[in-house]
Amino acid sequence: MTEFVNPKAKYYNAFNLIGGIGPVGFKKILTYFNSLDNAWSAEIKEFKKAGLTEFTIEQIRKKRYKINPDWEMERLSKQGINLITLQDKDYPKLLKEIYDPPAILYVRGNLQSNDKCFGVVGTRKLSLYGSEIAGLITADLAKSGLTIVSGLAKGIDTIAHQTALRTNNRTIAVLGSGVDKASVYPFDNQSLAEKISRNGAVISEFPIETQPLPQNFPQRNRIVSGLSLGILVIEAPEKSGALITARNALEQNRDVFAIPGPIISKNSFGPNNLIKMGAKLVSQAEDILEELNLNF
Repeated sequence: MTEFVNPKAKYYNAFNLIGGIGPVGFKKILTYFNSLDNAWSAEIKEFKKAGLTEFTIEQIRKKRYKINPDWEMERLSKQGINLITLQDKDYPKLLKEIYDPPAILYVRGNLQSNDKCFGVVGTRKLSLYGSEIAGLITADLAKSGLTIVSGLAKGIDTIAHQTALRTNNRTIAVLGSGVDKASVYPFDNQSLAEKISRNGAVISEFPIETQPLPQNFPQRNRIVSGLSLGILVIEAPEKSGALITARNALEQNRDVFAIPGPIISKNSFGPNNLIKMGAKLVSQAEDILEELNLNF
């Protein structure tokens, strides 16, 4: 279990508040300065030697003096938000394996490094068929001991989280916004996020008070798949965040599963095409668990 709040992470949070650094930038800073506390007090010219872009260096120059790392940690502590960094033993093992793991995770709840996670994703505009399938399969997956991961969006994501909670099992919501209560998106799911934080975790790589900007969600999706042994796509139109998550999963060498749908439904385009491309066709949870070599 994680402890509130990780004092060693204050400079991770401070640099993250500057914005525009990202996983690659954090890696360059750590490689050059050996530690973020050294980097925080370094002269601006040193960041050029570290290999950061001119834009990022300018952001550091403009914003660093306005940020008090200790005060920012107090803000997190008051809201019950913990930090886990890439250097911490509590960092999720599978997520650490991907090409661009987030350098920092903001956590409301309990994120366990040894969770056996499985992603369930799909459209916001689901059909009755999608709703029924999502509930049935997610319930069986959760009861088998898998921690259900999704993005807290309306539709399939919401059903996945709600089903895990209803069966008294763990679930993780990955946000494209801050994890503080005021920033949780969609706003209709703020109550659901609170329940998840008591029986799982609400996480993000974005600092608190980050608004749900459109560009945040594709970035968020790689974490959903990165945390997971595999992902299941249930209803997804041609242009869908769920398909971005599926592509991320394939790039991360994760198993991708799909539920087939009626050929006349726009929501079937995503899963049916994934199956055509080689994703594993499933009709029940047992198919997934057998493929993952897990006992049902």
